[in-house]
Amino acid sequence: MRYDTITADPILPVDTLPLEVAVVVPTLNEAANVERLIEKLSIVLAGRGWEILFVDDNSSDGTSDLVRRIGRTARHVRIVQRVGRRGLSSAVIEGMLATAAPVIAVMDGDLQHDESTLPRLIDALMTGDTDIAVGTRYVAGGGTGDWDKGRVRMSRLATRAGQIALGTDVSDPMSGFFAVRRDAFERALPRLSGIGFKILIDILASSPTALRVAEIPYHFRTREAGESKIGMRVIAEYAELIADKTVGRFVPVRLIKFLMVGGLGVFVHLAILGALLSAGDAFITAQTGAVMTAIAFNFFLNNSFTYADRKLKGWAMLGGLASFYAISALGAVANIGIGTWMAGQDERWWIAGVAGVLVGAIWNFAMSSALTWRK
Repeated sequence: MRYDTITADPILPVDTLPLEVAVVVPTLNEAANVERLIEKLSIVLAGRGWEILFVDDNSSDGTSDLVRRIGRTARHVRIVQRVGRRGLSSAVIEGMLATAAPVIAVMDGDLQHDESTLPRLIDALMTGDTDIAVGTRYVAGGGTGDWDKGRVRMSRLATRAGQIALGTDVSDPMSGFFAVRRDAFERALPRLSGIGFKILIDILASSPTALRVAEIPYHFRTREAGESKIGMRVIAEYAELIADKTVGRFVPVRLIKFLMVGGLGVFVHLAILGALLSAGDAFITAQTGAVMTAIAFNFFLNNSFTYADRKLKGWAMLGGLASFYAISALGAVANIGIGTWMAGQDERWWIAGVAGVLVGAIWNFAMSSALTWRK
């Protein structure tokens, strides 16, 4: 009796296969999860030409060094180490630009994204009628794991805000787990904001044409090692991204933030002025103290809020404060000069006053951006 021998095609080493997909993983202090993530991807992506590209924001726990050691013997494991730059969205953009893969997947390095879903995201792009495949928690078959009710409500609220503001019906536009065709990413690239932690919604909003989206359900898992990066900064940057994609095309969001700080500075000015006058100081002394205090207040708040991505530290902060005082002084001169000139043209006093304030504010913003917080 003759038996036919059935043999399976051997799985070739990943380094010998044509590059099909790159997995971009932004990291900050995720050394405890690096090796396990690589092992899990090696299983689910077996038989594909793939690489994993960690984009690390100069972690203090040795994440970059660990990936570099692994990469010496596994050439499909790569590292981009960023020094002096922070932010998940900008990290993902740099990672996407650093790979030649025609398909780019994005996932977190904390093992909360279910890697078994990744092949389905990639395969969804192979049909030719999908530009981006999104791992979603909010359709049948997906879930948020062990999140408490408060976190679920907050996520739902932020998701709905993004859907309304950007006019998208994607069920999970805040997802950090997706795959995108390179040509679709490159079409959106010139308009990307790179703000904050929500790169998917940035890509969806920045594409000049509507992207064809496939949604793949997955269950969000619990972090096992490392620390969560969720905090007030994430919320603030999400709000900034939404603002940038709605009103940002008309007025720069940074200018809006600068003017908001200036508005708070007015209240600080008046509070200090009132307190010094109540203490018996002469008006000129009280006014001088109020102006100096308000300028310092504006500087420190702008440093942490408006220019958080260019934040000055150490001795650079002292130099920045000095330049901000000088710029603000010149802005005050411009304010007075423009206001006085317009008042002399028979304009109403309040129109002249507003014009002076606007000219002074725009001067302060432009010069502060160029000199105090220059890139």
